[in-house]
This record gives sequence, structure tokens and C-alpha cells, in this order.
Amino acid sequence: MQPRHIDGVRSACAFPRISRARCRLGLVRAGILMALLTAIVTLSACSDRASGKATVTNAVPVSVGEVVQKAVPLQLRAIGNVQAYSTVSIKSQVEGTLARVYFKEGQDVKKGDPIFLIDPRSYEAALRQAEANLARDTAQAANARIDERRFADLYKEGGVSQQQYDQARTNARALEATVQADKSAVEHAKLQLGYASIRSPINGRTGNLLVHEGNLVKANDADHPMVVINQVRPIYVSFSVPEQELPEIRRYMASGSLQVEAITLGGEGRRLQGDLTFVDNAVDRTTGTVELKATFANVDNAIWPGQFVDVVLTLTTEPNALVVPSQAIQTGQQGPYVFVVKPDLTVESRPIVVHRTLERETVVEKGLASGERVVTDGQVRLVPGAKVEFKPSDPAPTQNAG
Repeated sequence: MQPRHIDGVRSACAFPRISRARCRLGLVRAGILMALLTAIVTLSACSDRASGKATVTNAVPVSVGEVVQKAVPLQLRAIGNVQAYSTVSIKSQVEGTLARVYFKEGQDVKKGDPIFLIDPRSYEAALRQAEANLARDTAQAANARIDERRFADLYKEGGVSQQQYDQARTNARALEATVQADKSAVEHAKLQLGYASIRSPINGRTGNLLVHEGNLVKANDADHPMVVINQVRPIYVSFSVPEQELPEIRRYMASGSLQVEAITLGGEGRRLQGDLTFVDNAVDRTTGTVELKATFANVDNAIWPGQFVDVVLTLTTEPNALVVPSQAIQTGQQGPYVFVVKPDLTVESRPIVVHRTLERETVVEKGLASGERVVTDGQVRLVPGAKVEFKPSDPAPTQNAG
């Protein structure tokens, strides 16, 4: 009988003279030897990976982006609330029945346009009465002046006493004063009649109609305005920034007007350009923020009072800033780093200093050079020195990268 081999170990069971116990012992020793060999191989692989050596011979598919040098704006971002440029609650200054409404709800009106008419008949009658009183007293005053002159001549000739002359003169002066009072009454009656016709004090858009034709309108009813008009062209966007940003804002405002962009929320995402026109004169102690307002022309009514928008305040523009895609930035125990693709298509882990982050880009202060390529997707499978290949969906990398 020829001896058999099990996993490189000669089997003792092939010799009949050897006992069954020694056969089992040989098999156990063979198993232990194979386990030790497997452990040594595994530890060697782990040691190689811990030392930073790539053990994978296949290239890792990755997406890359390029480090670009360009002008980058220095911006502050906030959530803003749209406010009407001016708001007027229309109230009647006289009491009466609402005779007519000249507009429809939600209609644009111009300054001076008639919007309401209070029944003017009682005020027209009051004006006519005041004018009649003025005419009567004017005639009496004219007659009193004639009497005064007559009594003056008679007094000189001794035809009337001093008392009679003084009375004629006093009567003339009293009637002149009455005429002046009548003129004031006429002006007041005209004013009241004018209040019966209510006109828009601003250019704006009307809101809900709160009274209707036939309703009795009270004078100066503070709790019940007739309609509210909002001026929406131009329009304000109010937003708040932390108080720490106030010195920078004031410094850049001293150099000129600061641009503000309002981005509407939702599907459209429209962008409107405006100017910073107001900085509050105090910091809110409860929130540690300061209120700012930007003015927008809003010629096409793109934003509306009460609406929320994203606000971007541009303070200045930094020239020649190094920018990388934000998804390339990784965070480790030593801080942020990126995987840089070298000319031989291996990667290098390089620490960087981040200056600030924009929407999808990050401005890097130190650690990268313009034109270098960085990994933006696939970092989880990378170690320093790993071989990479570009995913088919990526654009072809630039030739001068390195």
C-alpha cells in the first residue's frame, strides 16, 4: 500500500502498523499547521494595508474634479421675508352710507384714483347752507360799514353822540368777524364734502374689500378699515444677520452700494437683484442679530408681501481664489483632506486648509494648486497609492493636470 497525503502532510493511516490514535494526532497537527499559515498570510495583508500600501491591483473607478482659480464673491446668506414698501389702511373721515366702490379686489390702483364714494348729499346741503350764511352776513357787514361812515360824518358835525358812533363802529366790526367765521364754515363744509370721495394715497394693490355698497361707514373707525393697499413696486425684503457680521457690512457699505439677490422658493426659483438700503440702528438683544432691508424694483410682481425667499448679500469679490467641488472634501482625525490624482493615476491623501464654503464649491486657502485633480466620488475605496480610473460618465480630464 502507498502512503496517502492529506493537504501536504503524509497520512499516518496508510500504515497499518501505526495505531488509530497516532493517526488522529497527525490529522490534528496538520489542521493546526494550515490555520497558522492562513493567519500569517492574513496578518501580512493587514500589515501592508496599515502601512499605506495598496494591495488591490485593480483600478478603483472614481469621479474627479479640477482645482480652479477664479474670482469668488464673499457672501452672506439668510432667509428673508418680503414686506410691502408701504401699507395704507383706508378709513373714512366722515360718516355716511357707502354709495359706490370704484375698484375690484386685488386691483392695482394709482395715487389719486377714486376708490370709494360716501353718500355726499348731506355734505352738499351743509355746504350750501354755509355759503348762504356767508352771503347774508357779507351783505349785513357791507351795510354796517356804510352806517359806520355815516355816523362818523354826523359825529363830526355834532349830529350824533359819541356812544351812537361807537355802537355803529362796533356793529360793523362784529359783522366783519361773522363774515370771516362764515368763510371758515364754507371751507369746512367743502372739506367734509371732499372727504366723501376717497382716493388712493399711494400706488399699490388693493386687498380684500371689507365694506360693500349700502353699508353705513363710521368716521375714523380704527378697528374696521375699508380696504388695505400695499405698495409692491418697489418692494422690501427684510432679513437678519448675526451681529458679528455688522462691522464687515458697514465697512463694505462705506465703499458703495451692496448687491442683494433674492431667490424665490419652490419650482421656479427666480432670482431678483436689489440693493441693501437699510441697516437697523440696534441689535436685537434676544437673538443677537441685526435687521437689514433690501429694495427690489419688482416690476413684474415676482415676489409678494409675506413671502419667504433665500437672500444672498454680496459684500465683495475675492480674485484668484482656489476652488474645488465641495464633495471632494473629506474629514479625518487631522482635519479636512482630499485625494489628489497624480499623473500616474494613483492617489495621494493631502491635508488642506478650508477658507469658506459656497453652495457647491469650497474655497481652499492652502494645500492645493490650480489645475490639480481631486476625487469627488469613490473615496470610500481609496487608500494612498491606490490606482484609479475615471468613470465613463465623467468628462475627459485636462492634460495639464498634475
